[in-house]
Amino acid sequence: MSSILRVENLVKNFGGLRAVDNVSFEVQEGEIFGLIGPNGSGKTTTFNLINHYFPVTSGKIFFKDQDITNKKTFEIARLGIGRTFQVVKPLKRLSVHENVMAAAFARESTFAGAKKVADEMIEFCRLQSVSHKKAGGLPIAGRKRLEIARALATRPSLLLLDETAAGLNPSELDEAIEIITDIRGKLGITIIIVEHIMKVIMSISDRIHAIAHGATIAEGKPEEVAKNPTVIEAYLGSDYNVENFLNA
Repeated sequence: MSSILRVENLVKNFGGLRAVDNVSFEVQEGEIFGLIGPNGSGKTTTFNLINHYFPVTSGKIFFKDQDITNKKTFEIARLGIGRTFQVVKPLKRLSVHENVMAAAFARESTFAGAKKVADEMIEFCRLQSVSHKKAGGLPIAGRKRLEIARALATRPSLLLLDETAAGLNPSELDEAIEIITDIRGKLGITIIIVEHIMKVIMSISDRIHAIAHGATIAEGKPEEVAKNPTVIEAYLGSDYNVENFLNA
């Protein structure tokens, strides 16, 4: 496998607060790479730096060996990095289909092309039954799948998923895991996923990178990270059952 994303010594300051503190990692093409840490540890901020939602204080970001550190958000999207957001905000007055079509225009220049992409992504994310409903009326599971469909409609080769399983019931969670694994398996898209639900992160990640207080505390295979004493102390808690974590 070859590297698709490389983050080098990434730093982000907000005034006197250092939200991301010298973080480095590399993601291989075709990999599902998990990013975990306590609330406020800098996970979403790292996503916001990768797609230039926030400018980087210092450090470098390379996508397919191209320096994208100072590129604009729309340029990064067109290069092939898509993302979802933790707080889902669809275009409420538009239909599900229109929401996905709007995203497709990031890469498509014709109505027919955008419609074709939207049709494909709606089917992939199992949204056909609500395709013509207003997006604002969807339940949380539908909104989460719509968020994924919109990101996929930009035709990324790397997808950043930010807590796409939050708020789902057990059956919805299983469906979300299937969709995420199919994104890699059927569409061939590399994934970086931020997720607090251990059933998700442990069952799908090839490797996990753990951060706390903005800084890296561990990286490795899921079973290695789960047994790391620093991760247990900072994230899982000293009373956490590691075997439950591994078998989540």
